[in-house]
Amino acid sequence: MSSFTILAILAVAGIVAFFIGRLRSIQVCDGHQQKLHSRPSYYGYYLAILTALPAVVLLAVWSVAERPVTKYVAMQELPPTVLQGTDAEKALTMSVVDNIAEGLPKLDPEEYEVLRKARFGFVTSSDARDVLGKHGVVLGSDPDRSLLAAADELASARATSRLWLPIACFGLAALGFLWGYTRIRPELRSRNIVERVMRSGLFLASTVAVLTTVGIVLSVLFETIHFFQFVSPMDYFFGTVWDPRFATVGKAEGQFGLLPLLWGTLFISAVALLVAVPVGLFAAIYMSEYAGSKVRAFAKPVLEILAGIPTIVYGFFALSVFGPLLRDVGGNIGLDISASSVLTAGIVMGVMIIPFVSSLSDDIITAVPQSLREGSYGLGATQSETIKKVVLPAALPGIVGAVLLAASRAIGETMIVVLAAGIAANLTLNPLEPVTTITVKIVSQLTGDLEFNSPQTLVAFALGLTLFVITLGLNVYALYVVRKYREQYE
Repeated sequence: MSSFTILAILAVAGIVAFFIGRLRSIQVCDGHQQKLHSRPSYYGYYLAILTALPAVVLLAVWSVAERPVTKYVAMQELPPTVLQGTDAEKALTMSVVDNIAEGLPKLDPEEYEVLRKARFGFVTSSDARDVLGKHGVVLGSDPDRSLLAAADELASARATSRLWLPIACFGLAALGFLWGYTRIRPELRSRNIVERVMRSGLFLASTVAVLTTVGIVLSVLFETIHFFQFVSPMDYFFGTVWDPRFATVGKAEGQFGLLPLLWGTLFISAVALLVAVPVGLFAAIYMSEYAGSKVRAFAKPVLEILAGIPTIVYGFFALSVFGPLLRDVGGNIGLDISASSVLTAGIVMGVMIIPFVSSLSDDIITAVPQSLREGSYGLGATQSETIKKVVLPAALPGIVGAVLLAASRAIGETMIVVLAAGIAANLTLNPLEPVTTITVKIVSQLTGDLEFNSPQTLVAFALGLTLFVITLGLNVYALYVVRKYREQYE
């Protein structure tokens, strides 16, 4: 029985327990609900939690622990020469063992007997390989007897685990139901218990989000520190040439200058924001202050469709249509514009992030209290003066947040830059020339079958940490602006 099936059955059991608990609370008070400490629904929630929650927790813990535990059991069958090898060698061996173990349940009794004989040396390993090959288990060579033994133990451990998992979960759910059912009495503070459980669940959810962020940052930080053991931080942060050469593993070949990538990221993002912020903000002002209900109902969804278009489509549009168009227009007026340039990527990216600015700014401007507008009109201000002097300053914290979201989206974009700006790391002030960004180089440095102990690969983590710090700085600055003007207008 799969974990999803068990989870679905526990969910149904929790729903049934809710109604039973609710009826039980009414029974114990002889229909006089005023005698109950809590409403009957809280007793239902109480019984549902005792029925489903412990079993769900057990299911989650069991599912997480099953793989490492069964792997440990299987590894006991491997010879010491394998167990004392490198992590890469052990991982390769266990992948073969796992491949064989996945095919064992497909064997009929006679075929399984052949495999057991091969495990103990009564038949050759090639016979076992032939049997497994009939069921789609492809092996590069005849499996060693130790591999067959480890695979047999792994399959047996998995079968045992999957047999006992539903028994343990359903047994725990039954015990929780019986114990909770017997405890339902008028004086039971079920509401307090339920609210405490819900509060703990909310705290756990927020903790998971925080720990996930911390884990990501620490993992990137440790690999960045490893990178700086090969490359000097001064050469990385102040280098003006990006030319990492994939050569001997463990040696820093080439140059790892950050400045061309950082400049390209900021340059393209700035062009994108120069397109998106004015257009998006003016569109938001028109839709919230001037447009009628019919126009707004049509224009707002049409603008938001832009956010749903995949970025690869924008990239193809820039590569095949907009870039050549700019090049041809530039040639007609005497400008040498490359089809892959900062201008091409920035304008197309700006169009992509217009909905982030317009939609959020529209909602924020609409949320400004109408009393502020009426007070401005009462003082004799026109509609345009009211928008400029009252509405926009009051909505500034939210508008800053919208612009920040658009900036973060622009900084993290990859596909448009690859197709519309190229992959050349140029340090140039000319928007008509190609550049590249940090995100593009992160992808290129991690593409392919590479060793993760070489500076040519570890530099991707340093680039990722740099991008994280830039985004964090934007957030801190935006928070400062939001707090400053919120105190002024609230």
